Amino acid sequence: MDNHVILLVEDNPDDEALTLRALNKNSIRNKIIVAHDGVEALDFLFGEGCYAGRNTNSLPDLILLDLKLPKPDGLDVLRRIRADERTRLLPVVILTSSLEDRDRINGYGLGANSYVRKPVDFNEFTEAVRQLGLYWSILNEPPPARRT
Repeated sequence: MDNHVILLVEDNPDDEALTLRALNKNSIRNKIIVAHDGVEALDFLFGEGCYAGRNTNSLPDLILLDLKLPKPDGLDVLRRIRADERTRLLPVVILTSSLEDRDRINGYGLGANSYVRKPVDFNEFTEAVRQLGLYWSILNEPPPARRT
């Protein structure tokens, strides 16, 4: 798998298309894996379900995680990511339309690296995605690769 992968966890097809369009418009050329619910995201990360047999040593560089997901929700996905030694250091950006202070507090409390509210306006959203892409793909220094 390509070293530069973003896992987008998004159940809303319109928000998925908007995010992919914004990434493309900003020339963020990372391979994008889309998980449409919490189970699919966890299956991808841990090589289970439809991803059984996937090389789990190859992890995404960044996870863009919606909170309002079916089965389990984004906070439960984040909890699982942080609880497992293999994934606990992965950068996770919560990308959500939630206006709830409780979601932001819980997200950071569970170890989110950032919390970004999805702007309703496409131009604002495109700019937010551009900044996310620049920071996480170019400026951020990730933890050293896990030795197996």
